[in-house]
Amino acid sequence: MTRFEYQVIPAPSKGEKARGVRNGTERFALALTAVMNRMGRDGWEYVRAESLPAEEKSGLFRRTTALQHVLVFRRVLGDDVARLGAVEVTTGAVQSLPVANAPEGIARPIGPAV
Repeated sequence: MTRFEYQVIPAPSKGEKARGVRNGTERFALALTAVMNRMGRDGWEYVRAESLPAEEKSGLFRRTTALQHVLVFRRVLGDDVARLGAVEVTTGAVQSLPVANAPEGIARPIGPAV
């Protein structure tokens, strides 16, 4: 069974300026792309975006609930990466693992292409 570790980071709240990027939507997409590429370079796979309620201080004694927007990433734990990388193909047939979020019985090939 493959085990994962997760990392949750705040979603960008402001877009990035760049040449040729004109409106707010494009700027936000650019900021989100930068976050996704940075996490991907470190081996993290994007899972989902969530909006979750969080209690925050509002003044000296008051508390309010605000929505926090976060991005969820995951990656395979180190010992599972080694196990998945050491799959032996002895009969020439390609072994397979189940695809995440796929209907039962759907699998993706692993190992060398035959």
